[in-house]
Amino acid sequence: MREMLTPTSLITGAGLDKEVALITDGRFSGATRGASIGHVSPEAAARGPIAAVKEGDIISIDIPNYKLNVEISDKEISDRLERVAKFQPRIKTGYLSRYIDNVPRPAPGGVLRVERADMKKTGAR
Repeated sequence: MREMLTPTSLITGAGLDKEVALITDGRFSGATRGASIGHVSPEAAARGPIAAVKEGDIISIDIPNYKLNVEISDKEISDRLERVAKFQPRIKTGYLSRYIDNVPRPAPGGVLRVERADMKKTGAR
Protein backbone atom coordinates (compact mmCIF):
# COMPACT_ATOMS: atom_id res chain seq x y z
CA MET A 1 0.00 0.00 0.00
CA ARG A 2 1.72 3.09 -1.19
CA GLU A 3 1.36 6.44 0.52
CA MET A 4 -0.72 8.78 -1.63
CA LEU A 5 0.60 12.20 -0.58
CA THR A 6 2.39 12.76 -3.91
CA PRO A 7 -0.68 12.08 -6.12
CA THR A 8 -2.99 14.19 -3.94
CA SER A 9 -0.40 17.00 -3.88
CA LEU A 10 -0.23 16.92 -7.68
CA ILE A 11 -4.02 17.04 -7.97
CA THR A 12 -4.18 19.98 -5.54
CA GLY A 13 -1.22 21.73 -7.19
CA ALA A 14 -2.97 21.53 -10.56
CA GLY A 15 -6.04 23.18 -9.00
CA LEU A 16 -8.19 20.09 -9.52
CA ASP A 17 -8.86 19.17 -5.88
CA LYS A 18 -12.47 20.45 -6.16
CA GLU A 19 -13.13 18.44 -9.34
CA VAL A 20 -11.11 15.22 -9.04
CA ALA A 21 -11.39 12.40 -6.51
CA LEU A 22 -8.53 9.95 -6.00
CA ILE A 23 -9.74 6.39 -5.42
CA THR A 24 -7.02 3.92 -4.53
CA ASP A 25 -6.08 0.87 -2.54
CA GLY A 26 -3.27 3.03 -1.15
CA ARG A 27 -3.08 4.86 2.16
CA PHE A 28 -3.08 8.53 3.15
CA SER A 29 -1.23 10.69 5.64
CA GLY A 30 -2.74 13.57 7.56
CA ALA A 31 -1.52 16.02 4.91
CA THR A 32 -3.88 14.77 2.18
CA ARG A 33 -6.33 17.29 0.70
CA GLY A 34 -9.28 16.93 -1.63
CA ALA A 35 -11.64 14.01 -2.16
CA SER A 36 -9.50 10.98 -1.42
CA ILE A 37 -10.80 7.47 -0.89
CA GLY A 38 -8.21 4.93 0.19
CA HIS A 39 -7.90 1.33 1.31
CA VAL A 40 -10.40 0.35 -1.39
CA SER A 41 -10.71 -3.39 -1.27
CA PRO A 42 -10.52 -5.86 -2.90
CA GLU A 43 -7.42 -4.46 -4.46
CA ALA A 44 -6.71 -4.49 -8.16
CA ALA A 45 -3.92 -7.03 -7.66
CA ALA A 46 -6.52 -9.46 -6.27
CA ARG A 47 -8.50 -8.97 -9.51
CA GLY A 48 -11.29 -7.23 -7.66
CA PRO A 49 -13.75 -5.03 -9.56
CA ILE A 50 -11.44 -2.01 -9.26
CA ALA A 51 -9.08 -3.81 -11.68
CA ALA A 52 -11.76 -3.44 -14.38
CA VAL A 53 -11.91 0.36 -14.19
CA LYS A 54 -10.58 2.20 -17.23
CA GLU A 55 -9.92 5.85 -17.91
CA GLY A 56 -13.16 7.58 -18.77
CA ASP A 57 -15.39 5.27 -16.69
CA ILE A 58 -17.81 7.09 -14.43
CA ILE A 59 -17.60 6.19 -10.76
CA SER A 60 -20.37 7.29 -8.43
CA ILE A 61 -19.33 8.03 -4.86
CA ASP A 62 -21.94 7.58 -2.12
CA ILE A 63 -20.08 8.81 0.97
CA PRO A 64 -22.91 8.41 3.55
CA ASN A 65 -23.41 4.76 2.55
CA TYR A 66 -19.68 3.94 2.06
CA LYS A 67 -20.19 2.80 -1.53
CA LEU A 68 -18.35 3.20 -4.81
CA ASN A 69 -20.03 2.11 -8.03
CA VAL A 70 -18.55 2.08 -11.49
CA GLU A 71 -21.23 2.89 -14.02
CA ILE A 72 -20.68 -0.13 -16.28
CA SER A 73 -22.60 -3.40 -16.45
CA ASP A 74 -21.67 -6.51 -14.48
CA LYS A 75 -21.04 -8.26 -17.80
CA GLU A 76 -18.59 -5.55 -18.88
CA ILE A 77 -16.79 -5.84 -15.52
CA SER A 78 -16.62 -9.61 -15.93
CA ASP A 79 -15.36 -9.33 -19.52
CA ARG A 80 -12.67 -6.83 -18.52
CA LEU A 81 -11.53 -8.94 -15.56
CA GLU A 82 -11.06 -11.95 -17.84
CA ARG A 83 -8.44 -9.90 -19.70
CA VAL A 84 -6.58 -8.83 -16.53
CA ALA A 85 -3.36 -10.77 -16.11
CA LYS A 86 -2.78 -12.56 -12.83
CA PHE A 87 -0.69 -10.43 -10.46
CA GLN A 88 2.92 -11.56 -10.30
CA PRO A 89 4.87 -10.01 -7.41
CA ARG A 90 8.32 -8.74 -8.32
CA ILE A 91 9.68 -9.85 -4.96
CA LYS A 92 10.02 -13.64 -4.77
CA THR A 93 12.15 -14.23 -1.66
CA GLY A 94 12.79 -12.85 1.82
CA TYR A 95 10.54 -11.14 4.33
CA LEU A 96 8.65 -9.08 1.76
CA SER A 97 7.76 -12.33 -0.02
CA ARG A 98 6.41 -13.68 3.29
CA TYR A 99 4.41 -10.49 3.67
CA ILE A 100 2.89 -10.85 0.19
CA ASP A 101 1.99 -14.49 0.86
CA ASN A 102 0.65 -14.14 4.41
CA VAL A 103 -0.79 -10.69 5.11
CA PRO A 104 -4.45 -10.20 4.24
CA ARG A 105 -5.88 -7.13 2.57
CA PRO A 106 -6.04 -3.98 4.71
CA ALA A 107 -9.78 -4.05 5.47
CA PRO A 108 -9.53 -6.82 8.11
CA GLY A 109 -6.34 -5.35 9.53
CA GLY A 110 -3.43 -6.29 7.24
CA VAL A 111 -1.62 -8.13 10.06
CA LEU A 112 0.88 -10.95 9.58
CA ARG A 113 -0.15 -13.95 11.67
CA VAL A 114 2.35 -16.77 11.98
CA GLU A 115 2.44 -20.09 13.80
CA ARG A 116 5.32 -20.97 16.10
CA ALA A 117 6.46 -23.72 13.69
CA ASP A 118 6.65 -21.16 10.89
CA MET A 119 8.78 -18.87 13.05
CA LYS A 120 11.23 -21.69 13.84
CA LYS A 121 11.47 -22.63 10.16
CA THR A 122 12.45 -19.11 9.11
CA GLY A 123 14.43 -18.16 12.17
CA ALA A 124 12.08 -15.25 12.95
CA ARG A 125 11.79 -14.08 16.56
